Amino acid sequence: MKVRSSLKSAKARDKNCRVVRRRGRLYVINKQNPRFKARQG
Repeated sequence: MKVRSSLKSAKARDKNCRVVRRRGRLYVINKQNPRFKARQG
């Protein structure tokens, strides 16, 4: 999982990406392609 300063770029990489807020952190998750996982905060 990558930690990124901007999740907008991570979300734009694939149409299955979802931005999710958990425990005060922002995550990008992708069920079809898990290598797009990212975290912010």
